[in-house]
Amino acid sequence: MTDVAQVLKLRRSDLKRCAELEQVLFSGDDPWSWEAFASELDQGHYYVGAYLGEQLIGYAGLAVVGRAPHAEAEVHTIGVDPDHQGHGAGKALLRALLARADEQRATTFLEVRTDNEAAIAMYRKHGFEIVGLRKRYYQPSGADAHTMRRPAAGTEAGG
Repeated sequence: MTDVAQVLKLRRSDLKRCAELEQVLFSGDDPWSWEAFASELDQGHYYVGAYLGEQLIGYAGLAVVGRAPHAEAEVHTIGVDPDHQGHGAGKALLRALLARADEQRATTFLEVRTDNEAAIAMYRKHGFEIVGLRKRYYQPSGADAHTMRRPAAGTEAGG
């Protein structure tokens, strides 16, 4: 039986762990540093962590600009320790971000590697659709990214 991760506000003391996970998860695509994560927090963006006890196993961040009905949210990052992938931590992190976006009635956007089928499937299950392609978006690998969009809460039937 796998323990379920608890999603909490990301602690500044965990930024070193975030940067370490970035190195593992995104080594070919300019992983974020401690300073990049600190800058995101300093700018007031919404960041959460997935914790098993005190251990950070994943993180996610969202920026919201504007106000309803014109608010937009951008998922800046989601990452889960490879040893803990496939057990719901990524889904829990995404749901926390979407709850924040829904509070602001924001249309939500994100970019995802075109070859990341597991993430694309998860995003589709949460109401995202592919709306564009960014060629060579990820550097230095040159991997392409899909731009995906999820409508603001309340703008779709049943939403």
